[in-house]
Amino acid sequence: MCLLLLALDQHPAYKLVLAANRDEYYDRPTAPAHFWEERPDLLAGRDLKAGGTWLGITRTGKLAAITNYRDPAHIREHAPSRGNLVRHFLEMETSAKQYLEDLNREAHRYNGFNLVVGSIDNLFWYSNRGEGIQRLSRNVYGLSNHLLDTRWPKVEKAKKALKDVLGSKEILHPETLFAILGDRTRPPDDLLPDTGVGMEWERVLAPIFISSPLYGTRSSTVILVDHQARVIFTERTYNSQPDQFQDVTYRFNLTL
Repeated sequence: MCLLLLALDQHPAYKLVLAANRDEYYDRPTAPAHFWEERPDLLAGRDLKAGGTWLGITRTGKLAAITNYRDPAHIREHAPSRGNLVRHFLEMETSAKQYLEDLNREAHRYNGFNLVVGSIDNLFWYSNRGEGIQRLSRNVYGLSNHLLDTRWPKVEKAKKALKDVLGSKEILHPETLFAILGDRTRPPDDLLPDTGVGMEWERVLAPIFISSPLYGTRSSTVILVDHQARVIFTERTYNSQPDQFQDVTYRFNLTL
């Protein structure tokens, strides 16, 4: 996943608002969001190559999401799959803080990542390129392929758009958040970060919604959790033709 927006207790109707884009190569096999047959309480898409996921929630209110940390100079070809970090947390009974403390001891084995894990009321962020575990307080956050709230143009623009939507105090509709996630505007070159991939790829990766012949935004996800612990989970999946998509929506109550 390459863009994650989180709003924690920033709207009178919602405990949590999450909006995220997953960017990936189009030929990587993927299953859309569903309740897993072997874990009927776990709702997530699935990476059919490595078996993990990029974003998921359970009926008991556990939540996890991951983004890659872009650092091409230090990529290791045979490192473990980062998507299994999300899967393992959602499958285990361990608390978020304990999970991250245990992970910290072996995080060097993985290529760079950002991991958000916890419960609806108690989320943490950790990066193996950062400086420890951070509990997320009530605020609006943006996360892409660098550290939390790094001031990349796409992160800043998406956070501002989300804050504007939240400021209206109106009941949210997923389509409003999909409009934020679907922004394909490319920032000017002088605002782009230098992450070591070269200017051509920096341009490709710069928009909120990415589209290129081989790589792009494969899915967008919106999760709304209100103060009665009711969840609306909507995933929009794309193929290499970004104007063609399919939606799936799940509504359920958390058993906290």
